[in-house]
Amino acid sequence: MRCLLSVPLLLLSTAAWADVPRVATDIAPVHSLVAMVMDGVGAPDLTIPPGASPHSYAMRPSEARALASADLVVWVGPSLTAWLAEPIDTLAEGAVHLELEEVAGTVLLENRKGVAFEEHDHDDHEDHAEDADHADHDTEGHDDHGHAAAAVDPHMWLDPVNASLWLSEIARTLSEIDPDNATAYSANAAKAQDNLAALQATLQARLTPLQETPFAVFHDAYHYFEARFGVEARAALSLSDGATPSAARLAEVRDVIAASQAVCVFTEPQFNPGLVAALQAQGQLNSASLDPLGAGLEPGPVLYASVLTGLTDAFVACLSDASK
Repeated sequence: MRCLLSVPLLLLSTAAWADVPRVATDIAPVHSLVAMVMDGVGAPDLTIPPGASPHSYAMRPSEARALASADLVVWVGPSLTAWLAEPIDTLAEGAVHLELEEVAGTVLLENRKGVAFEEHDHDDHEDHAEDADHADHDTEGHDDHGHAAAAVDPHMWLDPVNASLWLSEIARTLSEIDPDNATAYSANAAKAQDNLAALQATLQARLTPLQETPFAVFHDAYHYFEARFGVEARAALSLSDGATPSAARLAEVRDVIAASQAVCVFTEPQFNPGLVAALQAQGQLNSASLDPLGAGLEPGPVLYASVLTGLTDAFVACLSDASK
């Protein structure tokens, strides 16, 4: 009798889950934000694994099927994954498309150019948000990382203020598609925003003492994080993923590091650690690895906070001794 009673309950539960919108996301940090909003209701699908480059990725059949069956697609936009625009338009033609870089109020920064960056004033982030509609999304004239020169920097998820704004838009969009769960989506987004505000305050307290400490990066992917927390890189190799810089570029970066008295160069797991030795100019140059996508983390609601915390841990570890 117990088995017979469990059958309709199981069918009821399965039917309820099936009514929840299928959501496809692009990268793990965006997947994490959507997972926060859908907590207790459903779970989104992830198109690009955390360890893969979002700039160029060949979807597996299972990922293509998830995109094709989606009711909602949430992605940063073509500034990050231009290759994904066509699959979204074709495979997910009938789905709602939420392009986060187009959400009103999103802080957008331009790609920085050259080895030594021009001075940027990030004191007023609202100015950047107001200028967002005028950002150049042209994909021609790419630098050697594959980013369009003078176009929008695509790593905008690394600003927690953007993430908090997107949580509201994700909840609003899901509520339009699935009004029965609108209350849950709204409450989840509000809770996630409170947690994110508390995390931002904690990270700011840790990073503020390091704001005047000079450093360099291999991959110029952290502009939004730097601008939000007031820690600014002095130089970047601006590598395309895994590419080896020329001897001339290495020499130029080494000169900038020496002139700025940078104490740390931030790398990523795919870059050759031997390049750090090639950048040595005067004294010991510390190094630490940064992970903007959560490559070593389990996808899910906690990944986004873990990415920001991991970046902060690396900054503190590499810069704190030099700032004393």
